[in-house]
Amino acid sequence: MTNEDVLDIFRKAGAYLEGHFILTSGLRSPVFLQKARVFMHPELTETLCKALAARIRAETEEPIDFVVGPAVGGLIPAYETSRHLGAPAIWVERENGTFRLRRFEIEPGARVVIVEDIVTTGLSIRETVACMRDLGAEVVAAACIIDRSAGKSDVGVPLIALAEYEVPAYSADALPPELAAIPPVKPGSRSL
Repeated sequence: MTNEDVLDIFRKAGAYLEGHFILTSGLRSPVFLQKARVFMHPELTETLCKALAARIRAETEEPIDFVVGPAVGGLIPAYETSRHLGAPAIWVERENGTFRLRRFEIEPGARVVIVEDIVTTGLSIRETVACMRDLGAEVVAAACIIDRSAGKSDVGVPLIALAEYEVPAYSADALPPELAAIPPVKPGSRSL
């Protein structure tokens, strides 16, 4: 699956939005990839996550004991990718602002792959890696459907991206005039 194939799925689902967006990272962008509009369609989600699972298999050694998704954005892609990898899906969720594995247990040494929806700065993955390492897990890799940084984000482990798509992102105090002229909206899930 190519970058353009992935973006075509987002366009088909009405998930490729243009305007002025405050990203989960706090950066501002003229493009927002509203993956929830893709994930509401099981057949589109399956297409993306099956391809992501194939890429994970090609780039990691078996076995994978768990696929871990950071809540909220990573829940659906982690689950669907785990289905194609044949490994259980679990997730971390924020407790007092820090990712914790609240509903599940893992054994020290468990081999995990973290699956996220879209990476911009990689913060959610880095926080998930820290949580898993604190529990004694071996984080084999992280994976995402789209890497908005086009390989520039350091997540602390190898990052496997189904697509790379670099979209401009700006700090709030360095907006180009055409973006500053549009009222911003914040569609992300960081505060959940």
